[in-house]
Amino acid sequence: MQSLGKESGLAVKKDQQYLWHNITPYNEKNPPMIAATASGSWVTDIDGNKFLDGMSGLWCVNVGYGRKELAEAAYSQLLSLPYFPLTQSHMPAIALAEKLNEWLEGDYVIFFSNSGSEANEAAFKIARQYQQQIGQPYRHKFIARYRGYHGSSLGALSATGQAQRKYKYEPLSGGFLHVAPPDSYRRPAGMTAEEFNLQSAQAIEDTIVWEGVETVAAVIMEPVITGGGVIVPHQVYLDRVQEICHKHGVLLIIDEVICGFGRSGRKFGHQNFGVKPDIVTMAKGLTSAYLPLSATAVRKDIYEAFKDNSDDYGYFRHVNTFGGNPAACALALRNLEILEQENLVERADVLGQRLAAEFAGLLEHRLVGDIRSFGLAIGIELVADKVTKQPADLAIVKGIIAECKAKGLIIGKNGDTVAGFNNVLTIAPPLSSTDGDIQFIIDTFTAVLNGSWAG
Repeated sequence: MQSLGKESGLAVKKDQQYLWHNITPYNEKNPPMIAATASGSWVTDIDGNKFLDGMSGLWCVNVGYGRKELAEAAYSQLLSLPYFPLTQSHMPAIALAEKLNEWLEGDYVIFFSNSGSEANEAAFKIARQYQQQIGQPYRHKFIARYRGYHGSSLGALSATGQAQRKYKYEPLSGGFLHVAPPDSYRRPAGMTAEEFNLQSAQAIEDTIVWEGVETVAAVIMEPVITGGGVIVPHQVYLDRVQEICHKHGVLLIIDEVICGFGRSGRKFGHQNFGVKPDIVTMAKGLTSAYLPLSATAVRKDIYEAFKDNSDDYGYFRHVNTFGGNPAACALALRNLEILEQENLVERADVLGQRLAAEFAGLLEHRLVGDIRSFGLAIGIELVADKVTKQPADLAIVKGIIAECKAKGLIIGKNGDTVAGFNNVLTIAPPLSSTDGDIQFIIDTFTAVLNGSWAG
């Protein structure tokens, strides 16, 4: 157990007595870090230890910590209108919905919620109801991908392709199907990445046909599977998936909860692939996690199907008490302004390329099988054998993370996903990270990997 001061020791005792932590096994001998303050990319715990947050919290603090202007935007709004339900309306929600359309470069109507899970739940209900209202009453199924993550509520968890997240919570919602992801690192020998990705896309069409075209409502996917291992598709993949969806009258839902708001080097991850989703879900970087807020953006012509008042059940009968809170919307608007004014979307691309280039040499390391990047998100897959690509033992993954933390760097992993494949280290620092921050990440991670893990 780490050495604790009197104050922090008491805090740990109260933590263990009163708090139930997210997705973390109970371990009395390894107490959690208790954060006290944060600024930029750095977090300080209650003992004064500083850590570079190489994961932006949970992939979400895009503009960095300590932004006084975000606190001021929320404070000002709280003084004038702290709350009003979106059964009616208010100006911050209107302004933010307009701004999101600008960022999406499309014609969308926005439904606000609080989290990525809720944004996806709304998308599923919208897709099913829409299909019914255009005369397709049997279209209720959704196709997602193994290793992908879409949330922890029962519907969103049903779409999630990570069996370890579902274990002991099943049975979940019906109607959710899964296909293999376009994991080019593990493609068959002799097949190009492009060929493999086209084959992966074809698996979606095969599933649509085999299930019955008239029963499939939508396909949901992240542009890049992030928390499931930073699995980046070939350029042809998403375009082909969109073609398949259009061909069969299936909606394409793109989950931008992590990839959105600059993380990918573009405003939204799907913009890297030139596709136009029917529905886009978003959260996390929308407010840089300063307040809870999420959104489900629905193509305008889909929204039109909900305007027929001749049907008593034709409108969208979904409510969210806190979704679109005025203070959260006002803060989100200021957050988007910061991303624009400081060119953080473009900077994410530059910093991501730098990290990828600096880490490229690590491919020679005995444990490193593959390194994948998507904007300022890096996935480093650890293997026990480079030839067979057998995943590295989880103890090794955890050991590297612990040693990085001991040196002041917080990194992540694709934990609790698919049995045997929780072997990908993840790095996704704030988009506002300085050149010095990035160098610290490079130096620290490289030193750890080339130190006690080199032999």
